[in-house]
Amino acid sequence: MPVILPSAWQAQLSGAIRDPRELCRRLGLDDSWLPGAEHGHALFEVRVPEAFLARMRHGDPDDPLLRQVLPLAAESEVVPGYVADPLSEADHTPARGLIHKYTGRVLLITSPACAVNCRYCFRRQFPYEENTPSRSQWETSLEHLSGDTSISEAILSGGDPLAASDRQLAWLVERLDAIPHLKRLRIHTRLPVVIPDRVDDALLEWLGATRLQKVVVLHINHANEIDDAVVEACERLKAAGVTLLNQSVLLRGVNDGVDALAALSERLFEAGVLPYYLHVLDPVAGAAHFDVPDEEARGLVAGLRDVLPGFLVPKLVREIPGGASKAPL
Repeated sequence: MPVILPSAWQAQLSGAIRDPRELCRRLGLDDSWLPGAEHGHALFEVRVPEAFLARMRHGDPDDPLLRQVLPLAAESEVVPGYVADPLSEADHTPARGLIHKYTGRVLLITSPACAVNCRYCFRRQFPYEENTPSRSQWETSLEHLSGDTSISEAILSGGDPLAASDRQLAWLVERLDAIPHLKRLRIHTRLPVVIPDRVDDALLEWLGATRLQKVVVLHINHANEIDDAVVEACERLKAAGVTLLNQSVLLRGVNDGVDALAALSERLFEAGVLPYYLHVLDPVAGAAHFDVPDEEARGLVAGLRDVLPGFLVPKLVREIPGGASKAPL
């Protein structure tokens, strides 16, 4: 049998840094950061692709990209209100790997893997082993979608859905395409940002083949995440007929300033991406040190309205368990 070599993005995914000592060493951080990094890593492992690492400032522990991925001892602090499942997703899972919280749309956990482990991730303790369907188990989810004509949109999520193979994604999207009442395919992903090579010909082939309207929601929190390779990946997606949106999380020490948020919106629009949501932090255990109080968050968005056109000001929202949609602040 011929040997199938991994694609460029798969090789980068498998080669991501997964050792907190290696992360600190590569960025020139002194040994004082190691105990905290190792402690946080034991709670939620480090994963940082080389392409994302290359955009960080060497020797700067306050670099806004590093802050998103560097484990800290603070992650073990017990803070009231910060829990393992802050969005109560376990209460809205009618089939394995399928989350149905909102009217008209369902979310499919397409892959348990991520290209980068963000320390504030609201699914950092999600039971992926219980919610990663086999192909045969996908049939139950697809039957659920087929039998509910109120559903018009399928959302691929994870983990990161684009961490799945193109063969698996092509099969799944083809099956979704065959459900007549579905209108839109939405993909929530960070992979085109942290490994831009993921947007290759194989991905564009299955994505371009579907009749469904295509929306890719990226997750970018700081303008420094958008380099030339990310811009090129966005251009390729737009050429395939994809609408590009971005949602960010408001994070202490990363983007908690009007200048940082304005620069992000401007850089997004230059790359052909429209700012969509600015989320306040979901209260997941281990992430309390990223919190920005609501009043401060409102003040930041008011400041954005003073310096940006309205279409570049993202909606400030919170996700409330059991809510019919994101709740504006």
